[in-house]
Amino acid sequence: MTRTMPWGPSGSAPPLAATLLNILAAVLRKASVLLEGRAARVAQAAQAEALAAAEELLAASTDTVEFHAYHRDAGAPEGALYVNGELVGFVSGVSRL
Repeated sequence: MTRTMPWGPSGSAPPLAATLLNILAAVLRKASVLLEGRAARVAQAAQAEALAAAEELLAASTDTVEFHAYHRDAGAPEGALYVNGELVGFVSGVSRL
């Protein structure tokens, strides 16, 4: 039984295509790491911005608007419009919103 011997020397360099593929793979891995870090920073900034906006809304004095469509609804007249619990006026011709 005989073995097939390779044609090239045993210590030869890999083909150019294999070297290029290895370089391309390394570049893509590095780009992936950089993009992952950038995505984490953008997500963290967006979360901080959302929390700041929520805290600002909570701190601001926002008005509460209520509309009572029926007489049986807490004794309010039909079409009554309230802002912060005070009667502001009536919406004529409207019984439901």
